[in-house]
Amino acid sequence: MKQITILSGKGGVGKSSIAASLGILLAKKHKIVLADCDVDAPNLALVFGIERKFFLEWENISTNEKAVFDLKKCVSCKKCFDICYFKAIDWVKNKPSLKEFGCEGCGACKIVCPEGAIILKKINNAKIGYVKTKYGFKLASSQLNIGESGSGKLVNKVKEKAKNISADADIMLVDSAAGIGCPVIASVSGSDYAVLVVEPTPASLSDMKRALAVVNHFNSDKGIIINKFDINKKYCQRIEEFAETRKIKIIGKLPFNKNFVKALVEMKPVIEIDEDIRELFDEVVGAIMNAKIFRNF
Repeated sequence: MKQITILSGKGGVGKSSIAASLGILLAKKHKIVLADCDVDAPNLALVFGIERKFFLEWENISTNEKAVFDLKKCVSCKKCFDICYFKAIDWVKNKPSLKEFGCEGCGACKIVCPEGAIILKKINNAKIGYVKTKYGFKLASSQLNIGESGSGKLVNKVKEKAKNISADADIMLVDSAAGIGCPVIASVSGSDYAVLVVEPTPASLSDMKRALAVVNHFNSDKGIIINKFDINKKYCQRIEEFAETRKIKIIGKLPFNKNFVKALVEMKPVIEIDEDIRELFDEVVGAIMNAKIFRNF
């Protein structure tokens, strides 16, 4: 199974809209499965008009642990309090007390406790499930519970889920979170091809460069889509020059089009309401599948 990951660095540049339309077109010739790996705020299903209540096998899972104190063993040495980088431990009546949303489950407090008064206990920190779209392919998704951590591990679980629900798929299309943190690193890990989405603005290009460093770390092949390229043609040229110097192919240039917003409002992939945009996405798919890693695919 080949993995194609959509990422950007900056949020709000159209990753999910692009992933949905690419998925539909890729599914015409390939058996695919989608993985929504923005586990803090997943919304890829909504682009297909699917609400979360229609997901199958929606279940609680654990990808993280939290510290639990045995106060009878505690000798009030305060080493756990001093070592906690996340300031997740309060000191109440000369004993440690865990803040509700503070613990990251790193285990430093357990290591330094001289009395073995601290253990790490697994918690239900997320939900995971999947749904079958009307286009024939399935979509795996998950969501962290409010205030919980473990997003990188949860992304790995989502990708595992995608493989399990569509074991015969030949392509997994991953919709990554924004940024360059743990969920993005976990999303890009194992990618055969990365689609970097950028807008012609200084902030978007700067953040894409940082996302590119993640892609390069994993030695993934890649291409760039410039979304809303015509809102700033001068800066679009700057992005193209950057791509040329890095020998990265521009696989698509999408114009500013109000139908992208209309499609999101109607909870439809944009290629379902705009034939011109569909043709542009056909070209993007062609460029991706013409990459060296897919040529004999």
